[in-house]
Formats: sequence, C-alpha cells, structure tokens
Amino acid sequence: MEHLYTIRRGELVRDNVEGGLIPADQELVKVREKEAGGACLFYEEAKKACTIYDKRPAQCASLKCWDTAEFMELYQSPKLHRHDVIENGVLLVLIEEQERRCSYAALKDHVRRISGEGEKAVEKVLELLKFDFHLRPFLAQKLGLPMEAMDFFFGRPLTETIVMFGLKVERQEDGGFLLTRLDSRNTD
Repeated sequence: MEHLYTIRRGELVRDNVEGGLIPADQELVKVREKEAGGACLFYEEAKKACTIYDKRPAQCASLKCWDTAEFMELYQSPKLHRHDVIENGVLLVLIEEQERRCSYAALKDHVRRISGEGEKAVEKVLELLKFDFHLRPFLAQKLGLPMEAMDFFFGRPLTETIVMFGLKVERQEDGGFLLTRLDSRNTD
C-alpha cells in the first residue's frame, strides 16, 4: 500500500481524455510517482523498463499507443476504492471520519468564504489542514501502519493539495501553519 495513493473525490485531477484539470467525481487509487519528474515509481530509467511488468496495473497494461480502445474501456469502467482492499474495520471508520471532516467540498466551501468572512473562514481552513496533517503520524503510530501508506489510506495531504484553491501552507518555526495565497507566477 505504500506504493499507492488515493485521489479523493473532489480533488483536482488531469483528465487524460478531454485534457485539463477537473474535480475527481469518484475516489481513484493510483500508483505513486517518483518525486523528481513524476515518472512511475516502478520505471527504471537505466534499463528503460518496468520493474513490475509481469504484474503491472490494468491502467498500464491497457495503454497501447497504436490502439486506445482497451484504455478507453478501462477508463470508463468502475474503479478500485480503498474499501475494496482494506479489511480493518477500525481503519475504515477512521477513513470515513476523515472524509466527513476533511472533504474537498467542505474545504472548498471554507475557502470560498474567505473573501467575505476573512479570518473566521481562514481558521476553519486551518482546522481542516491541521486535523488531516496530525491524523497521519498519530494513526501510523497507534495502528502500527507505515507512514508511507498514509497517502493510500487518507489521500494526499491537504497541506499539499490546497494549491488547487490558489493557496499554500507555510510551516512556521513554532510548528504552526500559515495560509497564504499561491504566487500566480509560481504554481509549484
């Protein structure tokens, strides 16, 4: 599971068929990418080969440049969800609670309110970010789960995906969070 991550409903994703960014209309489980360059975690550049070719995911096996029919069929088929593979009932309840408290719909609503409510709405955004941020190491320790698997269980951290709303989080020296506007000249 540490090789996977979850894109949660409402998170911006690239539409590989139509192009552009759209909010995910459902949960998607994806293979993690390498940090530098975004290449597949299992692609070995030196050998120009996939290290798990015989056991590669369906999304990879269906990609054929000369015929996109199989990929389009897979693209339109039902997707794997976390609840399909997680058997731990306690963990499933915790995932549901995180989804309830930290949904992208709730985050979007609080961000939208910043212009009218100011600091009150900013505090609500920060509450969501802090809950999501602190939940991961706490549960990794309490449930004996690898930290590397947290992006699979809980999706990518809101402190990273907040950029989809034109905002970014800067960590303060005291450990606090500072929410700022994303510099429009730099989309990193």
